[in-house]
Amino acid sequence: MFKGHYLLVLMSVLFLIFAVGCAPDEAPIDDGEGEPSEEEETTDEDETGDADATDGEVSGELEIQYFVGGYGDSWWKEVIEDFEAQYPDVEVVEHAGANINEEMRTRWVSEDPPDVVYIDGAGSSETQMVEDGQLMNLTEWAEDIELEDGSPLVDSFIAEPSTYDGELYSLPLVFDAWGTWYDMARFDEHGYEVPSDFEGFMSTMGDIQDNEDIEPFVTTGQHPYYFSRGMLYPAFGAYGGNELLADIIQGEEGAWETGEAVEIMENVERMVDAGYVDSGLGALNHTQSQMNFLLHDNAFIPVGFWLPNEMEGDTPEDLQYGFIPSPMNPEGEPMAIVPDLRPLAIAEEASNPEAAKAFVEFVFTREYAELFSEHTGAIMNLEDVDLSNNPDVPEYLIEANEMINDPEQVQIYYMPHPMSADLETPLSDSLVSLLLGNITAEEFIEEAEEAAAGYRGE
Repeated sequence: MFKGHYLLVLMSVLFLIFAVGCAPDEAPIDDGEGEPSEEEETTDEDETGDADATDGEVSGELEIQYFVGGYGDSWWKEVIEDFEAQYPDVEVVEHAGANINEEMRTRWVSEDPPDVVYIDGAGSSETQMVEDGQLMNLTEWAEDIELEDGSPLVDSFIAEPSTYDGELYSLPLVFDAWGTWYDMARFDEHGYEVPSDFEGFMSTMGDIQDNEDIEPFVTTGQHPYYFSRGMLYPAFGAYGGNELLADIIQGEEGAWETGEAVEIMENVERMVDAGYVDSGLGALNHTQSQMNFLLHDNAFIPVGFWLPNEMEGDTPEDLQYGFIPSPMNPEGEPMAIVPDLRPLAIAEEASNPEAAKAFVEFVFTREYAELFSEHTGAIMNLEDVDLSNNPDVPEYLIEANEMINDPEQVQIYYMPHPMSADLETPLSDSLVSLLLGNITAEEFIEEAEEAAAGYRGE
């Protein structure tokens, strides 16, 4: 009886071994080349049942780096929450804050960057990142992105993306426009004229100085690019068109010595010599200069659209924000705007490129464009977004949007791409010296040409 049971057990074990040995192998079959074999590919297609299985690829951890400044982070929070709902297999890790560019620098240098980066704020430079090979080439991929109505994204931007030798490394998310801000209530009270050209600008600043005994114009000396982008770039466009603007941005030889550039810098020197420029600007960061403006220590300040949102908690109740393109243009010419685009990009060394592409594509919709204006008081870089009937969009933005789109009032000029930090930094040092009256316009131009030559490697 014992032997019978033993024989039965032995036969059962042998049968199980035989069955397992004949079963299909569930482990990947390696054909020695690292590619899936035909058997594996057939199995995968049977399991998905659909060649279009993009959602299955969008999973894992997605790291996003974004600067938090005047626009705040509420829009980002809402978009990321919606994205995670759309792609539940993705876990988004946010790297955000006012100092995030500096905090993440080591990650970029060590070739371990986040997957997606919003390029904005101090310490960030799209051009520098392209030159350093840190951003993915998006040229071909971007051609296939469509908006909700099926229109191609690349044909739907207000301002064209930056290109480098014809290649695309980022998509412009934010259409910002540097301009000059003033308090409309203050101007109405004192009867000051809102300037529309440089001579009118000088005249109004003279009236303000005589009436209130203040230095009318303020900017931040700690971040001199506020003056470059807010005042000089529009002037280059107004006097020399896109060609001069491009030559300045790219450090072309002799660009600063052209008659147009010389006249512009002499106009800056006139502002300084007249005592219209805040003599303490060298010690001011951007928020301190903005506070001085809100407290009526000054009357004009060059800032982007984020100013009211960033200073919301400090804005006096009776202050009414007024925005004009910086009045550096000649008399009789339209005022000039140079869009300052804030782009989204994907790291060349992204750990999760599929999720990164899904996120970038997810963000660019007109729905999120309108939401962006509600959250930030600024404009996302998409055409055909109607803000006029949205009660949550501030009035100054609606008025500025109408002005910018009126060619009789405003001419838009375009940079080929942002200025490289390697060029902007030495120019900024010389610019502060000029604004403080420590050097003349002629000396500034000499130093600017030297900086451009150094950038060209000469």
